[in-house]
Amino acid sequence: MILEVCTASLQSVAAAKAGGAQRIELCSALSEDGLTPSYGMIEKAREIGPEKMHVLIRPRCGDFVYCEDEVQCMISDIKMCKKLGVDGVVIGALTPQNDIDIPTCKRLVSAAEGMQITFHRAFDQCRKPLEALEQIIDLGCHRLLTSGQAPSAMEGIDLLNTLETLADKRIVIMPGAGVNEDNASIILSKTGTTEIHGSLRSLIDGKMETDPEKVRKLLNNINRTKHY
Repeated sequence: MILEVCTASLQSVAAAKAGGAQRIELCSALSEDGLTPSYGMIEKAREIGPEKMHVLIRPRCGDFVYCEDEVQCMISDIKMCKKLGVDGVVIGALTPQNDIDIPTCKRLVSAAEGMQITFHRAFDQCRKPLEALEQIIDLGCHRLLTSGQAPSAMEGIDLLNTLETLADKRIVIMPGAGVNEDNASIILSKTGTTEIHGSLRSLIDGKMETDPEKVRKLLNNINRTKHY
C-alpha cells in the first residue's frame, strides 16, 4: 500500500517524510486546489522530502481548458521538473465539453517522457468517465487521481471500484479527496486499489500543515488492509 501526501509547503514536505510517506505530490496554493510550485520550492523539497516526489503542473486556478500560451507554460514547467530530477508530474487538460483534451495531453505526456505521469482530478469533471479512463490509459499515463466523480473518495467508492476493475492493472487508480487516517483503509479495501492520496493536515503553529502523526496512523491502518 502506497500513501501519497499532498504538500503545499516545505514544512508539510518535511512532515510527510517524518511520518513515513512513500511519496509526495508537491504543489502550491491548496486554497485554489493546487498550482505549480516554484523552481526554488521544488529544488528544496527534493532535498528534504521523501525519496519519491511528483509535482503538480497547473498554471492557474479555475477550469482545465487551456490556451496555447498556457500549454507552452506547462511544457516549460515539466522540463523544469525533469531538470531538477523530479520523479513524476501530475497533469490534465479538458475540452470545453468536459472531455479529455487529447492533443494537449499528448504534448504534456511527450514532454514528460521518462517520468511518472499522473492524470489529476480534472478527470472528475469528465462527462464520460469510462471513456475518459481508456483515453488516459492510451495516452500513456501511469496513474489516475480521482474521487470517483464525487465530493469525496468515500462517496465515490462505487465508481472507484468500477474504474479499478476496468483498468485491469493497465493504470493505477489512486483515490483522493477527503481521505483521512480513519477512512483510508475502508476506501482501499472496498475499491481494490493499492495507492491513496491525502493531505492529512492539522492546525500547527496557526497554519494548516501536514501532521506526521496522522501520516503514521494512516500508514499503520492501510498496511493492515485486506481487499474484499
